[in-house]
Amino acid sequence: MYDEGTRMTSPSFAAFMLRTPPAEDGLAPSPHFGFTTPRALGKAVVRNRIRRRMREAVRVEQHRFAPGFSIVFNPRRTVLAVDFETLRREVAKVAARCQPPTRG
Repeated sequence: MYDEGTRMTSPSFAAFMLRTPPAEDGLAPSPHFGFTTPRALGKAVVRNRIRRRMREAVRVEQHRFAPGFSIVFNPRRTVLAVDFETLRREVAKVAARCQPPTRG
């Protein structure tokens, strides 16, 4: 994921995106999301709060993500300080980068 995928950074997180191959039936799998919160972000209560905010922002913007991607979000401490609408916009920018290639 980290070596082969694409990295996108924002003030609140870094996102690593990797296209997953289609299943045997030819359909692209639904997008998968992961969240990493290392101990350097704070104690468990703080890390859990960061994770909850990130999960909710991704859940709200999930319809924007194209199928066939795996995305790992590495949040920063600023996730707690930024308002939720800004966090949603940052997640939407990641979704805009996760679009299938156009056939031409």
